[in-house]
Amino acid sequence: MLSASQLADRLARDAEAVCRHYLSAGHRAGNYWIVGDVANSKGRSLYVHLTGPRRGRWTDAATGQYGNLLDLVRETCGLLDFREVADEARRFLSLPRPDLAQTDPALSRRGDAPHDPPVDRPASERARRLFRMTQPLAGTLADTYLRQRGILRACVHPALRFHPSCYYRDLVIGRTTSYPALIAAVTDAFGAITGVHRTYLGSSGPDPDGVGKAKVEDPRRALGGLLGNAVRFRFPVHGPVPVIAAGEGLESTLSLAQVIPGMAMVAALTANHLAAFRLPAGCARLYIAADADAAGRHGIEGLSRRAQALGILPLVLAPELGDFNEDLRRLGPDRLTANLRSQLVPEDVLAFLPA
Repeated sequence: MLSASQLADRLARDAEAVCRHYLSAGHRAGNYWIVGDVANSKGRSLYVHLTGPRRGRWTDAATGQYGNLLDLVRETCGLLDFREVADEARRFLSLPRPDLAQTDPALSRRGDAPHDPPVDRPASERARRLFRMTQPLAGTLADTYLRQRGILRACVHPALRFHPSCYYRDLVIGRTTSYPALIAAVTDAFGAITGVHRTYLGSSGPDPDGVGKAKVEDPRRALGGLLGNAVRFRFPVHGPVPVIAAGEGLESTLSLAQVIPGMAMVAALTANHLAAFRLPAGCARLYIAADADAAGRHGIEGLSRRAQALGILPLVLAPELGDFNEDLRRLGPDRLTANLRSQLVPEDVLAFLPA
């Protein structure tokens, strides 16, 4: 019988093999395995120590996530229950599956995990401090950035703020600088800020008034506790939320909010975090709006399974193009509204869509 820490240590002995299996889109660079994120995307924001005293420890500089290789198995496979994570680790290590009662008698009674996900308390505290340093969105560079993407009423959402000079560190060369940034508060079910999402901004094209994402390696980064939480729009802290829409990207979800006034919405920020979003009490219908790619399908499937297990009806909202912000910008709000009208249940069409 191996404990959670012992399983993590066994995985760390073969850290590179673990990375090659679960993070196959990455590559070795010196003493690190480099990849985009826990969804196995191409990129360089997540790095795993392959040698030394921190062997098997990993950090995603874009999201603020970190942990050991057991945590990595949980994230890459989209698992929530510790027993499933341990079974997956044992399969990789070719270890027999122990009897549950022998592993932890209390576990068989409680049905919960003896190993909690890592809690990044300092990062959450830094996230709350950063959000306190922001200013209202209206009339700022971030407001202009969103308006150029067809999102005209973003300033009505308290979760969105602006920072005129937000710290940015290049993880490749180590250089530090600052950029203006759109800041979004990530909150839990009680409205407490657990993290922030930063979109670094810069000038765009020959138009000096044009605003796009900053020309840096990672113009989007998150900090703090994202797992189970999200950026929330029109979301009541108290009382049931019978109908919600859960999206992946910030701009895509805001595009839905632009044309479906009144519906509570959340942006989980990544497909993995969409799959792990903690659904609110009293929810009867859940509209899932994910991007039309492999990672988006993973988020849809994971959240759908969890919703069905809770007796919640999951319904998928599909864009015509790549995502809902592309629909808003290229097809226009009227066509986007018409597309959504055909996908909502009649009761929600009457409640949320303008006549």
